[in-house]
Amino acid sequence: MKKHSLKAVALRYQGDQNDAPVVVAKGEGFVASDIIRLANESQVPIQEDETLVELLSQLMIHDSIPPELYEVVAELFAFIYRIDRNQAPHSEED
Repeated sequence: MKKHSLKAVALRYQGDQNDAPVVVAKGEGFVASDIIRLANESQVPIQEDETLVELLSQLMIHDSIPPELYEVVAELFAFIYRIDRNQAPHSEED
């Protein structure tokens, strides 16, 4: 049985600069571990989805995600937005 290597892909979406999220980092093994470590240190939410990582890892760095992945990546960003919103300190006006 073939052992699966750890893989990671990092996306960035800046609506004022890009039409779609862009691959900003990707790698396997030690590189993937570093991507995950840096994300954790920077408090960037991580979503584990082996199928999505396989699809995204076929893209090159600086490539926009293809339209076929817009819906699933939009759901991922919505999930991250909800996490950020729930972790943000609430002002006294809330």
